[in-house]
Amino acid sequence: MSKNENAADAIVIKKYANRRLYDTSTSQYVTLEYVRKLVKDGTDFTVVDAKSGEDLTHGVLSQIIFEEEARGENLLPLPFLRQLIQYYDDSLQAVVPSYLQATMEAFAQQQEAMRERIAGSMQSPQAMMDAFQEQTRRNMEMFGQAMQMFNPYLAGDEAAEKTADSSHGEDSAEIKAMRAELDAMRAKIDKLSGG
Repeated sequence: MSKNENAADAIVIKKYANRRLYDTSTSQYVTLEYVRKLVKDGTDFTVVDAKSGEDLTHGVLSQIIFEEEARGENLLPLPFLRQLIQYYDDSLQAVVPSYLQATMEAFAQQQEAMRERIAGSMQSPQAMMDAFQEQTRRNMEMFGQAMQMFNPYLAGDEAAEKTADSSHGEDSAEIKAMRAELDAMRAKIDKLSGG
């Protein structure tokens, strides 16, 4: 019931065939920048096709992200984009959206504490590196826990143990790759901090 009430409070933006956006709450045409500001302000809205009423919110938000990335605001690293693309048409495709949403919610909850740690560590390059390492460790633990939830072979079965043993080489290669990325990040931070 509250979902319907929230939906009734949401701003409806109509998208016309000529790609123009029309905010029905203000009775004016708006731009993608306007929609971006709504997102930044935490305003609830829905973008619908003016003719069919189809929900186009996902596509419009994706377009905003695309334009931000095209402007050089590279928030999404290339390895992440490549991995994300690999999950399309994958057996784990259904898991990825809920995992990403849970990760972003956890990140948002930790954001203020993380900002304080980073601000406090700006005086010391080593403290800044420690803060990044701690956050990376927490993210990796959270990722590991999420992946364990979706592993159908975790029941202590001998076959599962054999499978884990046989794939150990693959896991260590992935861990080595992550360590190499972490070392590269350390080098960049040391370079930026003049250390």
